[in-house]
Amino acid sequence: MIVLILSFALVWNKAQSWGFKDGVLHNSIWLERAAGVYHREARTGKYQLTYLEAKAVCEYEGGRLATYQQLEAARKIGFHVCAAGWMAKGRVGYPIVKAGTNCGFGKTGIIDYGFRLNRSERWDAYCYNPNGKECGGIFTDSKHIFKSPGYPNEYENEQICYWHIRLKYGQQIHLQFLEFDVEDDTACMADYLEVYDSYDDVTGFVGRYCGDELPDDISSTGNVMTLKFLSDASVTAGGFQIKYTAVDPPSKPSDGKNTTSQGKINFLPGKFGIL
Repeated sequence: MIVLILSFALVWNKAQSWGFKDGVLHNSIWLERAAGVYHREARTGKYQLTYLEAKAVCEYEGGRLATYQQLEAARKIGFHVCAAGWMAKGRVGYPIVKAGTNCGFGKTGIIDYGFRLNRSERWDAYCYNPNGKECGGIFTDSKHIFKSPGYPNEYENEQICYWHIRLKYGQQIHLQFLEFDVEDDTACMADYLEVYDSYDDVTGFVGRYCGDELPDDISSTGNVMTLKFLSDASVTAGGFQIKYTAVDPPSKPSDGKNTTSQGKINFLPGKFGIL
């Protein structure tokens, strides 16, 4: 009994430190941007940037590579990203707020790989731009309509927006595109909206969207989803409206077998959830 009480106390303290409320875990991994610092990866995926390419990515968005001190300042107010990236002067590392076995070797702080002699190594990037335009937010309501910055007017250049949706465990998220007009190009390399079936923009990639064709509805596999919008330094468009709705889990029939989803919604493979 004593062991059980101590175990419960340990779990409760951990839950409190991460902010468990209304069936939703509010933790620091959602702070994609803090103190002017933000994480960037190549458009082709994780760990694809050389030092010069990482520097160019940050400068293209009006910023520069973050220093170790700037990354640490962001970490102290909750910036937590499990991905190593270039910093100023060829240093590589990543910020960990909450220790875990799968990231950070069980440590907190800046996981520092030091100054790299080979600057052709490929990592992500940590940029710093305290004056960068920012939008987005964290949403836990059962439904909401997202709008691009300034909608119904055209969005501005150099926008970086993250919308993080977190519902109660067991629920799923249904996205419906109401209006959509984003600068068009062949590979959506200029302005784009990305959707992730996960709690960040590293895993669970669903798709990247641009142009004026209305995308199909999307449904998550779990209770979390991330939308990321980025506009470059030239050419804008009308923007978008996107509605999300919480979907309760299907009830089980009397014989104990799970019911299957009906209709046109296609659920993605895999499962993401926060306990």
